[in-house]
Amino acid sequence: MAAAAAAAALAAADPPPAMPQAAGAGGPAARRDFYWLRSFLAGGIAGCCAKTTVAPLDRVKVLLQAHNHHYKHLGVFSALRAVPQKEGYLGLYKGNGAMMIRIFPYGAIQFMAFEHYKTLITTKLGVSGHVHRLMAGSMAGMTAVICTYPLDMVRVRLAFQVKGEHTYTGIIHAFKTIYAKEGGFLGFYRGLMPTILGMAPYAGVSFFTFGTLKSVGLSHAPTLLGRPSSDNPNVLVLKTHINLLCGGVAGAIAQTISYPFDVTRRRMQLGTALPEFEKCLTMWETMKYVYGHHGIRRGLYRGLSLNYIRCVPSQAVAFTTYELMKQFFHLN
Repeated sequence: MAAAAAAAALAAADPPPAMPQAAGAGGPAARRDFYWLRSFLAGGIAGCCAKTTVAPLDRVKVLLQAHNHHYKHLGVFSALRAVPQKEGYLGLYKGNGAMMIRIFPYGAIQFMAFEHYKTLITTKLGVSGHVHRLMAGSMAGMTAVICTYPLDMVRVRLAFQVKGEHTYTGIIHAFKTIYAKEGGFLGFYRGLMPTILGMAPYAGVSFFTFGTLKSVGLSHAPTLLGRPSSDNPNVLVLKTHINLLCGGVAGAIAQTISYPFDVTRRRMQLGTALPEFEKCLTMWETMKYVYGHHGIRRGLYRGLSLNYIRCVPSQAVAFTTYELMKQFFHLN
């Protein structure tokens, strides 16, 4: 979900200005193609940097959510200390390679889908303002999730493994094993339903909250909270630290609402890696099992404090890197 928050915040930015006519061969169509290619690279690099920064927290979150028997008695900070002791410091980054492969297309798809859905909702349905941003963000988030879900499945399986108890030797082996032993192609989409149900309110609330905080802040305190955009002095944007604060608040609110679906998704993705696999075949069975055995705080919301801790640094790195990449690729 952190990846979704970063991509959602990036996609919430104003649409890019029209590209000028090319002086030579290629013309405006080629220029537009190059613009989206550069946007793809900028968003992908920003997402990868952000996710790598918080990868240790992501690994611990997976271990705690699914009650890995080596760490189920530990809290967030004690688990962060225990993983390096048992698996070495690289153990904190287990599964991050699959995440890097996933985050590039995820960010690109969500960004482009958001712009498409926003235009479609405005022109076809006549809906504008925060509501159309909420609707477009939800639809874009779900589109990106569906397209990249198998990569997230493999990433979670690799992150759940503990040193000395490896079921999968790497990304390719995980793909082959899941396909062969868990129902073929459909095996890669275990847990998709709670993911989509969680993504709709998550992305929607993220867009709504971030957009509302931004517009209210610039309307009531433009000098204190805003500054002229570097690529267009006539446009007022939030100062960097205010931007990060708004993104963090939006992500925290959205995460609180959708977190039980995230816990359910992780458990369903792990599938046969869990001993209670046969009791958690559907979304409702999984939620009922988690609630019945672990309750709300230690079950459906287990690891939520870790997600709050992840939110601010993830957003900070995503925004900072994206701004640098925009300048590097001449997107402004």
